[in-house]
Amino acid sequence: MRSRQGEKALNILMLAAENGALPGGKVGGIGDVIRDAPGALAALEHSVTVLTPGYGHFSRLPGATRIDTLQTVFRGQRERVSLHRVPSRTGTAGVSCLALEHPLFSSAGPARIYVDDDPGRPFATDGSRFALFCAAAAAAITDGVIPRPDIIHLHDWHSALFALLLHTDPVYAAIADIPLVYTIHNLALQGIRPLSGDESALFSWFPSLPHLPPSAIDPRYRDCYNPMRAAIALCGRVHAVSPQYAEEICDPDSDFGCGLQADLRNARHEGRLVGILNGCDYPDVAPPPATFADTLALARRDVRRWIGRTAEAHSSHVLALHQLDLWLAGRQPRPQALLTSVGRLTDQKLGLLCSVMPDGRLCLEHALDALGDDGLCVMLGSGDPTLEMTLTRLASERDNLLFLCGYSDALADALYAAGDLFLMPSTFEPCGISQMLAMREGQPCLVNAVGGLVDTVQDGETGFVFAADADVGAEQALLMRLGEALDCLRGQPDAYRRIRAGAAAERFPWGRAALAYGEMLYRPLLPASPESQ
Repeated sequence: MRSRQGEKALNILMLAAENGALPGGKVGGIGDVIRDAPGALAALEHSVTVLTPGYGHFSRLPGATRIDTLQTVFRGQRERVSLHRVPSRTGTAGVSCLALEHPLFSSAGPARIYVDDDPGRPFATDGSRFALFCAAAAAAITDGVIPRPDIIHLHDWHSALFALLLHTDPVYAAIADIPLVYTIHNLALQGIRPLSGDESALFSWFPSLPHLPPSAIDPRYRDCYNPMRAAIALCGRVHAVSPQYAEEICDPDSDFGCGLQADLRNARHEGRLVGILNGCDYPDVAPPPATFADTLALARRDVRRWIGRTAEAHSSHVLALHQLDLWLAGRQPRPQALLTSVGRLTDQKLGLLCSVMPDGRLCLEHALDALGDDGLCVMLGSGDPTLEMTLTRLASERDNLLFLCGYSDALADALYAAGDLFLMPSTFEPCGISQMLAMREGQPCLVNAVGGLVDTVQDGETGFVFAADADVGAEQALLMRLGEALDCLRGQPDAYRRIRAGAAAERFPWGRAALAYGEMLYRPLLPASPESQ
């Protein structure tokens, strides 16, 4: 079969921890990519199978069916793992969703994709779960339970061990020649575990593993195994999710490579490191944007729902509900300047805004001063408990900050459409999806000049970009550019409308990314066809 480009259509197998095409299958950006990229590849006539752990959840979804059972050796004994076909919410032709099921995958509770372990044993629970997942996936392909693909595409550290097994364990020799592609979604999370001495250690999982290549050893902790480093060395192509990020992670003078700069520079030198920007979906018919009052009402409904989930109400929810009730009862008009922020509360996303300035106040406090009494900043997200409490405290002190400590797709979509300026001052950003979603709705973004933000936002044309330099730190640069953006919004409406229109017109289609996958990641690894010889 030929693809639309006249080349052989490929059978692609993707291994990932998340799949946003399944109910409950998305935690972060990986889920978005695994939901959307396969469909774009299928539109080019490729066949894509997505394989994830079942987490005691996917295999029980309506319409899920068990299609086979396989055995794999893990921790020195044979384990039975079942394989299930799961209908996706997208229903895209050419895309199949499979889930492997075993009690270990739901050991922390059903439907729980990631587990936060004690700081003394990071990745212990997830390391074991994803190690079994990789072994079971390799066994399924070796035994023919899953048809042999042309390409196996691994995503982040959760599936990185698969590459090590194929290159070192003779049990999988029959499939060791299948080309491997490895996508880095977040270098900050590498899944590092001890080589031995712990039940969640490489040689505890695979005591008979014959040998280890040097690339499997973490460069900083010589008694530890680093799955991400091994995959970077062993896969035929290494994919960073934006061109700018692919450059940044190789820089020996930056921290973007998270200790793996030398390995990434080597991959680039060998022509294996490729930067391809993630995509965004653009519906044919956009839903009508909600009014400001409707957005507040939607927020109130979600906050009440979050309160009802726990025995004790979180202070952030009580405060937000009180603020929303006051605004709705008073029929407050739309603020003259509405700033929005949507995303996980992490140091990566909020580190700059929550930095302490020379006067002892947070950068965000200065930003709220610039916003003024006629503006409102709405921040949606949850995550780091310290950051949650910081935002809760500020929201209790400032009438122009509304902190919504949770997440819902509907509320996020409403904020993307409602805002005047979207805040995304990440300290690093492999690609980012929130800025694309805000731009799609015509909301310009204020972003740091890093990673995928550089590749998607044009300063003064589709948004506002700030950058630190030798004279101005990142926090001060952020505040200066924010002030300029607010001045443009309030004092230059024609110029701001032009920037809004530029943001709304920008396109980052998944179809373009899928073409690049084929040309830059997949086909260079395939044996030459007879026609090309």
